[in-house]
Amino acid sequence: MNAAEPPHVHNPENCRRYLGSLGDYIEGTLGTELCQELESHMAVCENCRVVVNTLARTITLYRQMPAPELPNAVKERLFAVLDLKPFFHNGASAEEQQAE
Repeated sequence: MNAAEPPHVHNPENCRRYLGSLGDYIEGTLGTELCQELESHMAVCENCRVVVNTLARTITLYRQMPAPELPNAVKERLFAVLDLKPFFHNGASAEEQQAE
């Protein structure tokens, strides 16, 4: 920002317009026009830059985490509730047994 430009006045309504598009922006699937609008907005809005950076980092960290392992007792109850008990054998699902 140079001396001729007025400082950014934070307008929450303006920022809210972009909230629903942040996932697509981070994934790189947002339309060109809206992407340019969002980037122009973030160039002057520190709050939105922080939100986008935080969301992008959270998604990256989530994708790096290993899938949680369910205890066998929980799997067994889940299979029973879903009426899939015949597919649960010796503490492992049929898919897990095929992988062995």
